[in-house]
Amino acid sequence: MSNRKAEWTEGGSDNSAGGAGSVPSVNTQGAAAGHANGGARQGSQKHIEKVVLHYLKRKGYRGAENALRSDAKLIGQESTLGDLAQAFPGSEVGSDASVPNWILFYNESEEGNPDAYNQSYGELRRWIDSSLDVYKHELYAASYPVFVHSYLDLLMRGLSGKATEFMKRYGSDHIVHHGKVIAVLKTLTTKAHVEENALSRLYRDNKYGIRMTRVGFELLLAFLQDHHYTLLMRTVNQHLNIRTVDGGAAVSSEADADVGITGHTQSQLDHFNSQDIALGSVPLDPFVRDEVERTLQGEAGRMVKDATAKEASELLDTFAKVRQENAASALSADDAMPMPPPRGVEVAQQIADLKALRKRVKLGPAALPSICMYTLHNTSNSLTCATVSDDLSLMAGGFSESYVKIWSLKNEPLRGFVGTINPMSINSEEDVDSIREKTSEPYRKLVGHSGAVFGLDISFDSKYLISCSEDKTTRLWSLDTYTNVVCYKGHNYPVWDVAFSPQGFYFATASHDRTARLWSCDHVHALRIFAGHLADVNCVRFHPNSKYVVTGSCDKSVRLWDVQRGSCVRVFTGHTGSVDTVAISPDGRIMASAGEDQTISVWDLGSGRRMDTLTGHTGPVYSLAFSQEGTLLLSGSADETVRSWDIKRSSSASEHPIVVQRRADQQESAPDAAATDPDAMDVDGAEPNGTSASPKQPPLPSSAEAKKRDAAGIWKAKRTTESEALLKTWRTKSTPVYSLMTTKRNLAVAIGAFTL
Repeated sequence: MSNRKAEWTEGGSDNSAGGAGSVPSVNTQGAAAGHANGGARQGSQKHIEKVVLHYLKRKGYRGAENALRSDAKLIGQESTLGDLAQAFPGSEVGSDASVPNWILFYNESEEGNPDAYNQSYGELRRWIDSSLDVYKHELYAASYPVFVHSYLDLLMRGLSGKATEFMKRYGSDHIVHHGKVIAVLKTLTTKAHVEENALSRLYRDNKYGIRMTRVGFELLLAFLQDHHYTLLMRTVNQHLNIRTVDGGAAVSSEADADVGITGHTQSQLDHFNSQDIALGSVPLDPFVRDEVERTLQGEAGRMVKDATAKEASELLDTFAKVRQENAASALSADDAMPMPPPRGVEVAQQIADLKALRKRVKLGPAALPSICMYTLHNTSNSLTCATVSDDLSLMAGGFSESYVKIWSLKNEPLRGFVGTINPMSINSEEDVDSIREKTSEPYRKLVGHSGAVFGLDISFDSKYLISCSEDKTTRLWSLDTYTNVVCYKGHNYPVWDVAFSPQGFYFATASHDRTARLWSCDHVHALRIFAGHLADVNCVRFHPNSKYVVTGSCDKSVRLWDVQRGSCVRVFTGHTGSVDTVAISPDGRIMASAGEDQTISVWDLGSGRRMDTLTGHTGPVYSLAFSQEGTLLLSGSADETVRSWDIKRSSSASEHPIVVQRRADQQESAPDAAATDPDAMDVDGAEPNGTSASPKQPPLPSSAEAKKRDAAGIWKAKRTTESEALLKTWRTKSTPVYSLMTTKRNLAVAIGAFTL
């Protein structure tokens, strides 16, 4: 994404098509001529020209105003909408005299022609096909909402046959970026369907955002005006919210041009993304700080200097640096989230983090991570989610059969306590072992949900597991007793995702009811409800300082919420498909999002602007993870790959090879990629560091199979350009990657289920 400044305007501004009457110049001569009915109607042409002249002057379109004055010989003559309303019967134009109503009044000849949409939209697509390549991306993006509303208009007029024909002819143009929406629209065949369907109501009740250059915007309007396509012009005027960007640089991709439906006006979006936010780190608790120092000083001050004492002395030096960095970037006490008093586990965790920091491998373009891939076999496509504990001791999976399964990654028996523990009776490890269950199995099954389990997370200390389900509940499980501790109820529909806060006391959920909710482990009711998304909230993650929550939704947007106020402080738009995963860098400055559109967007949380768009995956992206330094981003996808990206690299160039996507039937017949690809990952093994490997390309399809008709009507292969930031691709053995994480030492861990 370029660094050019984007200017958002709405309504009556001189570079927006979002507000009512925002068409900069309307050629009414052709439209009026098409509706002329005798001398009385022709005599009113001057009235119309005067009204348009008044409108252009009020909106500041000086060039169009002067041109109309000259062509219509209206030098010094003006009229108002009220004057024009008196010139025609109210029954013809309605009581609300406005430029959009006059556009509506003068498209009666197209309204009476059942083939008008097919003809005008077909001409629009052919014109886009023949336009300059530099403007095609944004024009393609603008044609999508025009297509949707044209189809819905035909259904609303009762022309089901014409609507079906329209869909068959042009629906395939938008399958790549909007396949799910097109599939739903195909099921609508009557006016009642349009009025009752949630998706169609979403499109009819909200304006669709499009990002265009000023030149591309003017070219589109000029084409519609010159050809008198007032039906399409009305759609642009009523249903599109066009954002023009300053400068002559073109929009780089259709995804970059497609903003989508946000449910907010541009002034609201500007307000969201201009609010001050605190991205500093969590202040170090004084108790934890003092206890860590006391513990390390005690070990370092031993009379007998051994390896432990030497390590403790080095950890003290490391802790001093950590304290200095924390003091420089920490939030104030007023801004920090309230937390319960710390326990001994926080002290132990801080010391463990210091040890991991000393042994951390610094990653970068010249030092790629090692990846440990865990592959689950014989799941029968029932695995829905998976996660790994921070200390790599446990792995958990959620299944559609409504249970959670936990495995010990150390291959140790998972033995829970059999009953209530009396601390007075515990004097040794043997006493603790005596009250545990007598089992030798390194796995456990947690049963309690009554529907498919869709989301899992394990607390930072590996003491608790949280799960969410189709049964509308979220359950907290103890990993000491392997029993359900609390059942949280509040959502009205299935809960898709759940995540612990970094400190483990709070957790957040995302649901089909279009809300995300904040909870604390000691309350059975939600503390905050984050409402604002227009569709399912698919994923949720905490900011590292726990002050904010990030959500991704089926409405193709990502939002940042202030936990304490419960309000939205950032809205990120630009995806062309559902957002299924989000991740935030450890320093809390950068956020990445990805999903069904197969692209990864990298955002600057401070400014709310997109830093880069990463392309290369050929399937939906399921998981994202940053390295501990925040310099590398890892992504796992349904295309059975893990990819690493250099997010610090400039995004100005994109010259990597083209990946030709194989069709499903080709993938079934193709040989196993891992058998011939040296970059393929070993199942349950670690991939050594690599610096010079280049991504391997799948075999090209035959010429007959490769031909796909694109949105402009050109026959060509379906291709994906790999971003310059792509560093390496690791291929799995027929295993879509469901989950990714990086440990404190920068080891990457991936989880997937083997598919035949």
